[in-house]
Amino acid sequence: QVQLVESGGGLVQAGGSLRLSCAASGRTFSVYGMGWFRQAPGKERDFVAALNWRGGFTNYADSVKGRFTISRDNAKNTVSLQMNSLKPEDTAVYYCAAGPSASGPTTATLVRSWGQGTQVTVSS
Repeated sequence: QVQLVESGGGLVQAGGSLRLSCAASGRTFSVYGMGWFRQAPGKERDFVAALNWRGGFTNYADSVKGRFTISRDNAKNTVSLQMNSLKPEDTAVYYCAAGPSASGPTTATLVRSWGQGTQVTVSS
């Protein structure tokens, strides 16, 4: 099983940008599709973005399309989430996740490993 550690969260003003990173260790990183989920206080954990094991196929939640970009570097065992034009409603704990190689985890039920989460707060 792969172990995941997120970094890069913080406080940013609306309209700003943040870049989240997730470092993987353990089993071979490149066999997994990877994704990001987020959970706001009192809400369910929601899908944000995913990509397949090679990074050539990506999938985004409608709420982040055009603003967020997911990418991976298999040589460095990392996956990133570039977040631009941030809005207060993007405030949440963001979780890195490993899942099916062909698509990445697009629902929580497909997740095989979770990171511990990193807080993103967007002020208005």
